[in-house]
Amino acid sequence: MLRFGILSTAKIGHEQVVPAIQDAENCVVTAFASRDLGKARKLADRFGAPHAFGSYEEMLASDVIDAVYIPLPTSQHVEWSIKAAEAGKHVLSEKPIALNAGQIEELIKVRDRTGKLITEAFMVTYSPVWLKVRELLREKAIGELKHVQGAFTYFNRDPSNMRNIPELGGGGLPDIGVYPTIVTRFATEAEPQRVQAEVERDPTFGTDIFSNVKADFGSFKLTFYIATQMAARQIMVFHGTEGYIEVKSPFNAVRWGAEEIEVTNQNHGESQIFRFQDSRQYKRQAEAFARATQGEAVEFVTLENSLKNQRFIDAIYRAGEHGGWEAI
Repeated sequence: MLRFGILSTAKIGHEQVVPAIQDAENCVVTAFASRDLGKARKLADRFGAPHAFGSYEEMLASDVIDAVYIPLPTSQHVEWSIKAAEAGKHVLSEKPIALNAGQIEELIKVRDRTGKLITEAFMVTYSPVWLKVRELLREKAIGELKHVQGAFTYFNRDPSNMRNIPELGGGGLPDIGVYPTIVTRFATEAEPQRVQAEVERDPTFGTDIFSNVKADFGSFKLTFYIATQMAARQIMVFHGTEGYIEVKSPFNAVRWGAEEIEVTNQNHGESQIFRFQDSRQYKRQAEAFARATQGEAVEFVTLENSLKNQRFIDAIYRAGEHGGWEAI
């Protein structure tokens, strides 16, 4: 059993990831750390973890954990990923793992030096939904892919929320823009060559709140928009010469809606719906991570993959400054 320490008491940790780790067949949450020992002890008691620490450093120095999950604000992911790896712990960091590609290049050096696994928590890549989309595209179930369309939006103007605080790594592209990019790259097994974008910032917060993106993958195009001050919406559609694949609940599985894929092939005059009772993508992520730490041949999000995705996001920001095409 891989023994996890949870580095902070952030909401996403105790609401989504910690229950999934506890449910995994090869993981257990052993400890919580917080700068407030009372908060750490409260969550440790809630989840039956035997240890609570009043500082992150104290937990990293202990021998009661093998790995850490990091749900801290984005601006702190790199710092604590490095500290954890150098303390001999494997690292599962919440996305985005970094604020720019250069920081991920530094993480790769740390990983190689310490020999510890460092990976970004893109739970969607472990979901049977997205594995099925990739399989359908490989089989050319919709003919030749020509266009991918996506949207991911929500409304949040809370000034105290880290998503609206630039110093903490807030902004729409780091928070949700990374999802249309990672799932398109994952499902198509292709990389973008150039990108064009419109990026709008909030005049009060200074964070990016809307992005309209067009990316050229060579044989197909990707267009998507993301927003943090629009009514909630999620959709991904893959459109080919013979049909299309529509992913009904592409990112927040179950919480957003039914986990379904609708595949329409107009040449064959048929439509199929694939339903998934519960992808349990966070659980699958934890199990794959644990197996990877043991050296098993399992697919997981490598830092090299994260680097490519972050270069995509970096290029969107650059393109948003002038509106023209930007090489990736």
